[in-house]
Amino acid sequence: MRFFRRGSKKQGMAERDSAEKDWPEEMGSEEQQAQRVRVNDRRRIRLDEEAEGGGAAAEEPGEAAGGPSLKPSYVEELEARARAAVQKAADVQARFEQVRAELKRETDELRQRLARNADERLAREKAAFITSLLPTIDNLQRAVEAAESGGSQESLLDGLRGIISGFENVLTQAGAEPIEALAQTFDPELHEAVDTAEVEPELDGQVTAQYGRGYRLGSQLLRPARVQVGRAKSEGAGA
Repeated sequence: MRFFRRGSKKQGMAERDSAEKDWPEEMGSEEQQAQRVRVNDRRRIRLDEEAEGGGAAAEEPGEAAGGPSLKPSYVEELEARARAAVQKAADVQARFEQVRAELKRETDELRQRLARNADERLAREKAAFITSLLPTIDNLQRAVEAAESGGSQESLLDGLRGIISGFENVLTQAGAEPIEALAQTFDPELHEAVDTAEVEPELDGQVTAQYGRGYRLGSQLLRPARVQVGRAKSEGAGA
């Protein structure tokens, strides 16, 4: 074993001596040293260039992107989920704003259409009411002409009765109802007592006369009836 090691050592020394002898004879020891220095200088320059270029290469996006990530995989996954959630919230907010704008526009259009329909309906009802009054005005005009031409009192009264009936028909068509008052029990919500009259005890609190007819429109009181209310005679006054 030792003999083999010594033989290997001698063989290595012989090969090194042989390599040194292979240099040309015209190259002295100084040239050999210069050549060796040049080789070493080229290697040092190469290493310096790589060191200088390494900073720039490290800054390149490809190598930076290809470098190892310092974040755990679950952190990257959570960040991706957070970005997706933020984007989804932004989409939902944008859709909400769009729906709200559409709803506001539709609401404004509906309000304008309802207001326009109400105005048109009011105008039609007003025109219909005025039209229904025109025959009554004609009857009044004929009654005045009859009175001016010397017509009889009976014909004049008949004309006036027709005018009153025409007015009542117009009010009925408009939804107004006359309030029954004569011979009815006095109701302060429907009747307005103008004066009183002494009556028999059984007629106490009843309407004995009507001075002005009252009207109501549905549940709304337009005008109370102006009436006279009966009061029973007191015993002291009878004695």
